[in-house]
Amino acid sequence: MIPILLCSAVAMGIIVERFWSLRRSAVTPKPLLDQAWQWARAKDLGAKHIDALRRNSPLGRLLAAGLENRHKPRIIIMEVIEDTGRHVVHELERFLNTLGTIAVISPLLGLLGTVIGMIKVFSMILEQGVGNANALAGGISEALVTTAAGLTVAIPSLMFYRYFRGRIGELVITMEDQAFKLVAALEEQDSHPPGTAAPKARSASQATGP
Repeated sequence: MIPILLCSAVAMGIIVERFWSLRRSAVTPKPLLDQAWQWARAKDLGAKHIDALRRNSPLGRLLAAGLENRHKPRIIIMEVIEDTGRHVVHELERFLNTLGTIAVISPLLGLLGTVIGMIKVFSMILEQGVGNANALAGGISEALVTTAAGLTVAIPSLMFYRYFRGRIGELVITMEDQAFKLVAALEEQDSHPPGTAAPKARSASQATGP
């Protein structure tokens, strides 16, 4: 029962930590994208500003990767952003393997506890016979509690594991889309020859939607 309680405590800690770390405001902060658009329009994308983007958030890392390579062919820019996205996913999935493992082993630990409990019950039967029905029922009930406890830990752990995996996938798609749109807008801006009016760039919120 103690291992199941430990699994429960670890799973609860991971769930709370991932909820906090995977907040949209922490992963894809809107002010950061607006700031990147302002620097891009002003053509003020020096190493200092790109480093500031990279250190800010996961979205900042993707934006920095795209902006660093903005003068390279589009295929290279896409590869760099996607490669950076894979590294970001690895960081966003921190502790999720542990949560998934807890979801798998908790019912097994519960089953193990039940088996051990049943062994004790049958040992008691061999020693005392089957005359004490209350004692037998109590022993069986105690043995089954561990299975119920294991399932109680495993079911929510699995649900949150799948939820966080899906949320990370959505966040990464959003980040890559925003990075691609920003780089595409810069390419369009740079493609206009000197002396011609470049089209007015949309704001970050308009470009990326709600």
